[in-house]
Amino acid sequence: MEERRYRSAAGAPIALRCRQHSASCRELAVRCPRLQLRSLSAVTSAVWLAAYGLFVLSENSVVLSAAIFITLIGLIVYLHFVKIDQESLLVIGSLGIQVTSSYASGKESTTFIEIGQVKDVVINEAIHMQKVIYYLCILLQDPGDPQGVSEVVPLFQSSKPRLDCLIEVYKSCQEILEQRKTAPQSS
Repeated sequence: MEERRYRSAAGAPIALRCRQHSASCRELAVRCPRLQLRSLSAVTSAVWLAAYGLFVLSENSVVLSAAIFITLIGLIVYLHFVKIDQESLLVIGSLGIQVTSSYASGKESTTFIEIGQVKDVVINEAIHMQKVIYYLCILLQDPGDPQGVSEVVPLFQSSKPRLDCLIEVYKSCQEILEQRKTAPQSS
């Protein structure tokens, strides 16, 4: 297993782990920075200080209880539905591509795309907030038109790796997809 350090589009450090299970099976995982205790403490303290200020002004203890309740519910929602620690891509040349997002709470979200539906994996670019960002996406083949694309599935939406990291993932995916294209011709 090989791990390389990169940066996200926002400049945060990320790590790309590559694991080759066989010649036609490769797993690529992008790990985002974990939730920092410092930022969590700062947000919690700010909310609770504001609540204490309102308590002093209103002399109503419901304000403090509401602040604690809102902070805890907010943290649970953030960890379970928003904060993604790792995004992985498992490419199996004979079966398909599995995309998995692992949340900070331990929850995982998995999507599988059959290899017959995959037209190609490409790096696309978009303009966002006066800068160009790059993203990797899977082009799904249109069942009615073999030359057409029915859907574009973007990958690594949370970690947003920079172009140098995306090129590594792209090359790895293309190696396996090329094996799939040349295999039927040789047999």
